[in-house]
Amino acid sequence: MEIKFHGQSCFELSDGGKTVLTDPFLKPNNPVAVATAEEVAADVVAVSHGHADHVADAVAVTQRTGAELVAIVELADWFAGQGVASVKDPNFGGTVSYDWGSIKYVPAWHTNTAPDGTVIGPPAGMVIRIGDTTVYHAGDTCLFSDMMLIAECHQPDVFLVPIGGHYTMDRHDAVRACKLVGAATVIPMHYNTFPPIETDAEAFKADVESQTASKVVVLQPGQSHTV
Repeated sequence: MEIKFHGQSCFELSDGGKTVLTDPFLKPNNPVAVATAEEVAADVVAVSHGHADHVADAVAVTQRTGAELVAIVELADWFAGQGVASVKDPNFGGTVSYDWGSIKYVPAWHTNTAPDGTVIGPPAGMVIRIGDTTVYHAGDTCLFSDMMLIAECHQPDVFLVPIGGHYTMDRHDAVRACKLVGAATVIPMHYNTFPPIETDAEAFKADVESQTASKVVVLQPGQSHTV
């Protein structure tokens, strides 16, 4: 799988055949992104929650690419009202299956509104399987112990974890999250986009690799990593 980082919590996950785009927040909405909604690939857009820094470009991407959008049921219904033609609307524990893999929605501890201010159900994390590779995208969340249960059930190969603090867990709590999840590869997200979430990703990498068997890959917007 190729994992391309676009900043904040936006990734392209691709096996060379199908591409899942998570939490689309792209240039110029995202101040650190290098790609626009006109330049990304997507067969499916998977959204963790409705805050603008996770959905600002979701409608534009789906309308350009024809991608299906997957989100927790209340948010999926909101997107349908915004003109997204194809939506899937699981709730927690629900799995959307495809011939190439699946997307399962799991809890995250955070808040959730749509960009227009509508309070719109709880936020989520996502377990995304493409071929033989499983990615746990934690979404926006604080540290919580059930991350260990999610990991036990799904044995993720890759853990995408927020480290910026203020709105999510900070890099210190994220180290503990990595201990709970135990993925071979960890990629930090949701940091250094805005001043309140500035942090030291290299210090996070050093702490994780000194305290766990996981390897941390720090990506800059536009960079990719293959697992």
